[in-house]
Amino acid sequence: MTETWGSVLTELIPLALVIALSPFSIIPAVLVLQTPRPRPTGLAFLVGWLVGVAALTAIFIELSRIAGGMRSEPPVWASWLRLIIGAALIVFGGYRWFTRHRSAHTPKWIAGLSRLTPPRAGVMGVALTIINPKVFFICAAAGLAIGTAGLDRALDVWGSTAWFVVVASSTVLIPIVAYVASPARLGPPLTRLREWMERQHATLVAVILVVIGLMVLYKGIHGLQLG
Repeated sequence: MTETWGSVLTELIPLALVIALSPFSIIPAVLVLQTPRPRPTGLAFLVGWLVGVAALTAIFIELSRIAGGMRSEPPVWASWLRLIIGAALIVFGGYRWFTRHRSAHTPKWIAGLSRLTPPRAGVMGVALTIINPKVFFICAAAGLAIGTAGLDRALDVWGSTAWFVVVASSTVLIPIVAYVASPARLGPPLTRLREWMERQHATLVAVILVVIGLMVLYKGIHGLQLG
């Protein structure tokens, strides 16, 4: 593994954790396991989620390539875009913090996930990645990081993408796969986890967004200083 590839993978970890640790990733994954057909519904949702995250990230990698990002040194516009994304995450996180007491419970439409059929669960998995602003911004930042890193081989580019998708989707993938393997053992703990995150989701989202926003902002400022 080259030093450049290693630094890209390291940069992708905190970005991926924004998605992975978001209650709006974990709670839907738990709810689809409470449908009348939890195994096929959960697996369909997982596939849709993976496809959505991978597609969004790939789109921004391609946009970086079109804009001239695939070169040895990151372009100046990439640093400015990191500044914008970082600032947006901080602002959104601050908003979620100050309005956290008005978000004591998850939206009612999320509870409706427990009534999904497998085909609809697959569609919903894709939809939740596209319409969620956090997922969109983070996939944009990840695609930008990969597309402007100057990676020479296509294998490194798509390996980095796969790494990001797996880490970002880990909290959807792990409970669903674990439940499919052992539903009796995993059912009650997942229910307790969902209930706790429903109570604390606003605070968790706010803190995670601000912390990762600061990291992305720092990366942009550092890139401008080097430029």
